[in-house]
Amino acid sequence: MRKAFSLIFLVPLAIVLVLLSVANRAPTQFSLDPLNSQAPALAFELPLFVLLFLALMLGLVIGSFLTWTRQGKYRRALREKSYEASQLQREKETDVKSGSNIKSAEIAPGLPLISQS
Repeated sequence: MRKAFSLIFLVPLAIVLVLLSVANRAPTQFSLDPLNSQAPALAFELPLFVLLFLALMLGLVIGSFLTWTRQGKYRRALREKSYEASQLQREKETDVKSGSNIKSAEIAPGLPLISQS
């Protein structure tokens, strides 16, 4: 399954990324100063494909973080339910060991209890 995934998705993606980086290797100025475009205070000159890859990676990190924070309530609910289930399991085990969970009224209400000795 993993080999099929890599052949169908990752190999064409790698080919496209290599072609993109070869086609866009000319240096491009990236300026963080919107007021002075002639002589910006903070500017970088990098190949365009580097800027594109950095933007892609930044988008992945931001999207992953937002998804993780939105799913927090579900993780919290899962922790609470897991804790509750473990508590109930422990209570059940202690009841079975002590034999206090078997009462005549619980087994068959209205019927006489037959001793098992």
